[in-house]
Amino acid sequence: MPTKKPPVKPGRSEALSAKAAAKPVAKLVAKRTKQPKPLPPDEVFEVFRRFEAIEPEPKGELEHVNPFTLLVAVVLSAQATDAGVNKATRALFKIADTPEKMVALGEDKIRDYVKTIGLYRTKAKNVFLLSQQLIAEHSSDVPRDRDALEKLPGVGRKTANVVLNMAFGEHTIAVDTHLFRVSNRVPLAPGKTPLAVELGLLKIVPPRFGQHAHHWLILHGRYICKARKPECWRCPINDLCRFEPKTKGP
Repeated sequence: MPTKKPPVKPGRSEALSAKAAAKPVAKLVAKRTKQPKPLPPDEVFEVFRRFEAIEPEPKGELEHVNPFTLLVAVVLSAQATDAGVNKATRALFKIADTPEKMVALGEDKIRDYVKTIGLYRTKAKNVFLLSQQLIAEHSSDVPRDRDALEKLPGVGRKTANVVLNMAFGEHTIAVDTHLFRVSNRVPLAPGKTPLAVELGLLKIVPPRFGQHAHHWLILHGRYICKARKPECWRCPINDLCRFEPKTKGP
């Protein structure tokens, strides 16, 4: 009698990514003798008001055509760049944009499409298995439920938050490396773990900005408040941010 293969642990690659995200800021915080106090509510409001004025409708950078392809793209994005994921999924989604098509493609061929992405073997298996599970348990639909999403192979809390936000308009906070860094630097909702930052932000982000808050913070961390060389001289919240020392000039 053949032995069953153990199921792929959901969210493993995402958990590794979250752990890695916490390290740089944890070291930064440890070096300080005194952590600045988080911004007061009126300044938090002003931070997001300015982000909104610059980009009223921020978009995630992962390319997708429906909730299913969004889910797959986010699962593939752990420990990978959005640009790298998009390069791989453009061809994949042309032939497999539903769970049925993905299952029909098969794990080996999925692996061929995503082999340029880090951890591609595990991710290909997760994409195949989550497609099967969506068909068997959710009538091929991506569930609008956190617990159901997190039961899918390869899906952890961050992935569920992205899907709930982008596919269903929920006011969730998906904490990646960039958002974790920005929240601790400003600081908005400082925390030693991604979950602590997420829960802290949910308490302080004004409802008006709940839909786009995590997109603004991610993009700000990716393009301005960078890990090694933050571009403070062109930061729209420079006067509100408590981070020191601020950089001057390019």
